[in-house]
Amino acid sequence: MRGSKTLIENASATIYKQEKVGIIGSNGCGKSSLFQALLGFIQTDLGNISVPNNITIAYVKQQINDLECKALDYVIKGDELVTKLQAQKQEAIANSNGNLIAEIEDKLGIAGAWDIKARAGALLLGLGFNIEDFDKPLQDFSGGWRMRLNLAQALIVKSDLLLLDEPTNHLDLDAILFLQSFLQEYKGTILCISHDRDFLDSFINVTIHIDNKTLNYYKGNYSDFERLRAIKLKESLAARKKEEAKIASMQAFIDRFRYKASKAKQAQSLIKAIDKIKLTAVTAVQSPFSFKFENPQHTPNIIVDAKNLCCGYENKQVLTDVNFLLLAKDRIGLLGQNGQGKSTFVKTLCSVIAPLSGSFMLGKDIKIGYFAQHELENLDAKADALTHFKRLDKEAKEKDLRSFLGSFNFSDDKALTAVEHLSGGEQARLALALIVYQKPNLLLLDEPTNHLDLQMREALTLALSQYDGALLLVSHDRFLLESITNKLYLVDNGHLSEFTGDLEDYKNYVIEKRRLHKENQKELKRQNKDTKEVKNSSFKTREQKLKDVAFQNSLKPYKAKINALEQQLAKLEEQIAILDEQMQNNTANMQELLIKRANLQKESELCEEQYFENLEIIETLTKEYKNC
Repeated sequence: MRGSKTLIENASATIYKQEKVGIIGSNGCGKSSLFQALLGFIQTDLGNISVPNNITIAYVKQQINDLECKALDYVIKGDELVTKLQAQKQEAIANSNGNLIAEIEDKLGIAGAWDIKARAGALLLGLGFNIEDFDKPLQDFSGGWRMRLNLAQALIVKSDLLLLDEPTNHLDLDAILFLQSFLQEYKGTILCISHDRDFLDSFINVTIHIDNKTLNYYKGNYSDFERLRAIKLKESLAARKKEEAKIASMQAFIDRFRYKASKAKQAQSLIKAIDKIKLTAVTAVQSPFSFKFENPQHTPNIIVDAKNLCCGYENKQVLTDVNFLLLAKDRIGLLGQNGQGKSTFVKTLCSVIAPLSGSFMLGKDIKIGYFAQHELENLDAKADALTHFKRLDKEAKEKDLRSFLGSFNFSDDKALTAVEHLSGGEQARLALALIVYQKPNLLLLDEPTNHLDLQMREALTLALSQYDGALLLVSHDRFLLESITNKLYLVDNGHLSEFTGDLEDYKNYVIEKRRLHKENQKELKRQNKDTKEVKNSSFKTREQKLKDVAFQNSLKPYKAKINALEQQLAKLEEQIAILDEQMQNNTANMQELLIKRANLQKESELCEEQYFENLEIIETLTKEYKNC
């Protein structure tokens, strides 16, 4: 319970090792509270949650305390085990405790300390940061980018259980594609709360649906869950009739776009999306939302005509030389990383910001419905939903306004609740309802699904699929992009251009771009290293070079010993492995085999001790030589 509200009651579920579980349900059903209980931050009122004591749990923190910490260091600190061991090593070095150093070095190797800096860098690059960002303090980043850093902190941990609560909320599509690839390769157990169906479909193999205060377990990904749930709903005659009505109302959309997509691949992608929408129509039967965008009374053929347009702000040009034509039946999705200018372009078209140069013309009688990423800030926190609509349409009857609000699940007292007491999802619903009511013939939607649960996302998708006006959409929700757009444009490196492909092609484009970026960074690093070595060597005197040779010769006995010990350790490990196999298949000589194994293990530990002693000697001598 949270306060007086019961969220989950008399519910049971078992999560098995290495299952990747999607947790779904409407806003406020208890998904995040379930995570809080799993982590021990809140207690259950009845029943119990059992988690093995010996597993490492990683989760995304919501707060950042050290704002002066550099980004790369902050991510590395996320692995508390490595951080703790490194501190212990420094203490052991200060106390000249060779045995303890060797023991800690072994633990650090198992914990993944030797490549943690490289792994942290790869995570930051994959989540959209640049190399120049690595050394920036956290205070230089906005709230959304700080949440990406917290996500990277969770992913850096070598965990057994990973808890993710809406991890895609602050990510663009490029970063989402990286994250889903990471989660596909993750070896542990995942519990992920998300309203992004395509994201869930990419890696989960179990779905838990929180519905009617219970945990409903489904084997398979989100699409499998939706199919199984649809079968249950179809068993009801009433549900079947509603389903048929939903699908029939979408037929106009299907007829309009099935054969009119400009590219063959886009056509195929759209047909697949239509099949998904049909299935969504079935499961939407139980949805509390039932709204639609009214078809505009008038829509000119040319909606937007931009020529040589430059967009940006007083001190920064973001997009240059944009030539863009939006026609009456166009439904365009904008692709590109965050910060490339998608939102800037949309803001320019709806005159929130003025063009830096060039021009754009809107068609006659264009009525824009604009939903911004930060649209919720424009709501009056002290006013309720009904008051917002009374201000919008002073002539409307309260009965009609309440009926309209009911289609967005603002019924009875909810319609009279002040905005400041509504959840983020409810506020987003209200902002969308205000747009729908005004019957626009051009929709400019910038991340409209942020804060929306799956049911509301599906309702929005169905409503937009039937909308007859023009549309420009910025979204990281691939299901929404696939379902309602017939053209894609890419915003990248200061330019806007049509993307000739579908979202699968865009995924491949992002992967290839990331690969080329890594190769360029490696080449640049190699060139810098070569330049530095040439520069250093050119300043060395003949005497210094002779000293370097003599020093390297003095290390040879230790290096030879290390090589010999490495070979000996490899042989001992092989012998121990053979004995382990014999012990599994032979119980008659078990005592003899155990004694042999103990002797080999003791010899192996002695070799390891000598190995680390020689490494430490080389490290100490090298440090002393450099300081001379």
